[in-house]
Amino acid sequence: MDLKVIVIFALMAVVIHAPVSNAKPISLVERCWCRSTVNTVPQRSIRELKFLHTPNCPFQVIAKLKNNKEVCINPETKWLQQYLRNAMNKMKKAQQQQS
Repeated sequence: MDLKVIVIFALMAVVIHAPVSNAKPISLVERCWCRSTVNTVPQRSIRELKFLHTPNCPFQVIAKLKNNKEVCINPETKWLQQYLRNAMNKMKKAQQQQS
């Protein structure tokens, strides 16, 4: 047999018997959820807020609306900043009462 044919068969055997990985490529794992944000969302239409801080992405706020849509909210929005301040103050008071 020709050496090239043997090498090709050897490579094919390695590829066929190589373990299959279920891991996602790094480019898909580290993508940011929010590619664009909105500044105005009626607060009454929000059912739930999610806060995400992932490597290589800015702080992200995802609002799940009552109609089951999800939108990314600009974290610099004034009402959201106030909401976060109030939540932090509540947490601090709760910790002080437990001490």
